[in-house]
This record gives sequence, structure tokens and C-alpha cells, in this order.
Amino acid sequence: MLAKRIVVALDVRDGKVVKGVRFENVQDVGDPVEFARRYEEDGTDEIVFLDITASHEGRRTLMSLAERVASEIYVPFTVGGGIRSVEEIRNIIKSGADKVFINTAAVDRPELVREAVEVVGSANLVVAIDAKWNGRFWEVYTHGGRRARGLDAVRWAREVERLGAGEILLTSMDTDGTQAGFDIPLTRAVVDAVNIPVVASGGAGCPDHFYEVFRIGASAALAASIFHYGKYTVRELKEHLLRRGIDVRLD
Repeated sequence: MLAKRIVVALDVRDGKVVKGVRFENVQDVGDPVEFARRYEEDGTDEIVFLDITASHEGRRTLMSLAERVASEIYVPFTVGGGIRSVEEIRNIIKSGADKVFINTAAVDRPELVREAVEVVGSANLVVAIDAKWNGRFWEVYTHGGRRARGLDAVRWAREVERLGAGEILLTSMDTDGTQAGFDIPLTRAVVDAVNIPVVASGGAGCPDHFYEVFRIGASAALAASIFHYGKYTVRELKEHLLRRGIDVRLD
């Protein structure tokens, strides 16, 4: 069985790392490359960079940031936000990113997933799914959580797997930034529906939250707030998980 992965999320706006709660009240918290270097030293398995305003404002992902990160750190990293074409995906991979994730563009035109996979391969393409419970099902949102799409997140997860995506980055908008725990029902539903890795995101507040989401089958778990504000280090988290019987990589 593959070791479970701890992923640190770095949301970026205007060149700065930012953090909000439920996709709102966003505040600057620091320089992205400095954060990345710190987390690499602390033992994170991967880092995700998201330009949180790119889809909404129609801007391209920060290519220069990808190049800078690739030149300064060795930990695998993923870049996303506002990516709308195969050409952009190819260029970001060329800039040094290990993986690219898409969300809005994939929902707008699902065939983009298949086209991108043909160019960069499944292992390099992640589809991000932002979902919120609407009383009947978990509904997919795009444009940085601003637009409801009437699309069932579990069905959409199955579809992106069929189209060739290598991984799903699943964020619960109901729990994002709350530190009250991952959305276990949503994560379990998606994990059970697909055979590709699912990265759980949104709501991590303590080591046991990671334990709970790994127990239901998530391949990786992503967090930001608990690391950015010094509540826990990645190393402390991994040591706790090892004590509880979860297989993680600890150098």
C-alpha cells in the first residue's frame, strides 16, 4: 500500500500567500517561495499553488512563480488557477511544475481533460472539484467558489476519471478554513466512486482529522491554516499519524 501523502496548500493572490474561511475573508500571510522552502524542510510530501483569483478575473496562472519555485525547491508541486488550454498546461509543466490542476475550464469543456491527458499524461493532470452541499447533493462550484454549476460532484468525479484525469483534488466549501475537520461524507462518497487517488481538502484542524480522512480511503490530505499559523508542523502531524498506524513517509 502506498504511503499517505501530506499536502500543503498555498493560495496565491498578487504574488502573496493568502488564507480565508469558506472561500471568503481572504488575508495575506506571506511569500509563497519562503513558505514552500519551509514546508520542504519540514517534510511535506507535496505543495499545491493556487492563483485564487485567476479564473474569476480571467488572468493566466502565475508562470513566473512556477519557474521560481522549481529553481528553489525539490519537493513535488502542483499549480492551478485560471488554466484554460492545453498549451497553458504544457507550458506550466515545462516551467517545472510536477502536476497541473484544472477546475473551471474542465467543467466548461470536459473534453479538455482528455486533450490534456493526451499531451502531458494522466500522472500530470489533476482535476480540482470544489463542492458544497445544497440539501440534495454535493454541488460543483467553479470560478473560485463563486458559481454554482448544478452538477453532482460524485458524478463529476466519475466522469473526470473516465476522461483520464490522474487524480482528484476535492475541496469541501462547507468545511474550508474552519479547522473543524474534513468533510467525511463528501470525501467517502467520492473515494468510493472512483479508482484514482483523491486528495481531501478543506477543514483540517488537528492531526486526528487527517487520521479520520485517511481511514476512509483518501490517498492524500491537504491543509493550509494549521501549518501557516504554526498550530502544527508537518513533522508533528506525521509522527502522530505513524503512532496511530497510518503509513506516511518520515525522513
